[in-house]
Amino acid sequence: MSYQLVVNGHTHRIEEDGQTPLLWVLRDTLHLTGTKYGCGIAQCGACTVHVDGQPMRSCSLPLEAAAGSRIVTIEAVEGPEADAVLAAWVKRDVPQCGFCQSGQIMSAVALLRVKSAPTDDDIDRAMSGNICRCATYTRIRAAIHDAARSPSTRAKTA
Repeated sequence: MSYQLVVNGHTHRIEEDGQTPLLWVLRDTLHLTGTKYGCGIAQCGACTVHVDGQPMRSCSLPLEAAAGSRIVTIEAVEGPEADAVLAAWVKRDVPQCGFCQSGQIMSAVALLRVKSAPTDDDIDRAMSGNICRCATYTRIRAAIHDAARSPSTRAKTA
């Protein structure tokens, strides 16, 4: 069957089985390899993308369920929150091995889009589905707080 996806602002006609996980469409068909495979059961968050603005685990989202949605991957995430998160990630030297970072960043950006001044509890809740094998959680939380205080994020909410 044929499905239409809008990924990173580009429309694609995908000829795949409707039960194919979105992750494999992104990686294997569209060659967007920034979204990572971690567990395959939506428990680690490495495959997080934005689907109509919401963070979703692409490893468990069938193509047919994603069809017609606007999907954004790490390759194209943008805006003041994304800029602030990326800058804070660098400043705080968040990545260690880096494997989980695209999912972490996508979840952090989604959080800041709905909560401009998150508390530690807000961050813990929003990031709870993202596992970091290197345990950089303290740096991740600090970076999200930095991003929330950044001029680009604050200008948007002012």
